[in-house]
Amino acid sequence: MQILVEESELPTAIQLKGAMSDDEYFEFCAENPDKRIERTAQGDVIIMPPAGLESGFRNNEISAELRAWARKDGRGRSFDSNTEFILPNGAAYAPDASWVSSARLDGLTKAQKRKFAPLCPDFVVGLMSPSDRLPKAKAKMREWIENGAQLAWLLDADHRTAYLYRPDREPEVLIDPERLTGEGPVAGFVLDLKEIWAGL
Repeated sequence: MQILVEESELPTAIQLKGAMSDDEYFEFCAENPDKRIERTAQGDVIIMPPAGLESGFRNNEISAELRAWARKDGRGRSFDSNTEFILPNGAAYAPDASWVSSARLDGLTKAQKRKFAPLCPDFVVGLMSPSDRLPKAKAKMREWIENGAQLAWLLDADHRTAYLYRPDREPEVLIDPERLTGEGPVAGFVLDLKEIWAGL
């Protein structure tokens, strides 16, 4: 297992010995609440910088729109960028926004709901930050789909480009769309991109 620090100047005084179980990983994250931490399917721990002002604004807009729709729709719950999921392949990721059906949430125990849930969201949204690299972001979108997501959107706000991922299909690329319309598990959700594209 490696510790990978993504393009930042975060201090890292973290010592790890061998691969961690899901419970050990959760405790490790709890012991380092000031850091954004993810784990790859290979068990490598990634420490990422916190979001910058503009990325935080854009993330908040996405989460607010998804939450407002989910409340009205009633078929599931939405989650913000602080929510991490343990995927079937062992990776532990936190998408910028996500949605899970109530039926799937009902299958979790109370204890599972209090930690990183062992499931892949039905729908995820990823937002490129200035330090992100497109090939790596695209690979993570494919990983979400391979692990059970039915729809995944990757937004590159600097280039006003949206990449739409679905199972068993090539990604769809939209240049400067005004909005994105949900389908499948989030049919009826519409994400207005005006504020997200504009930024600060």
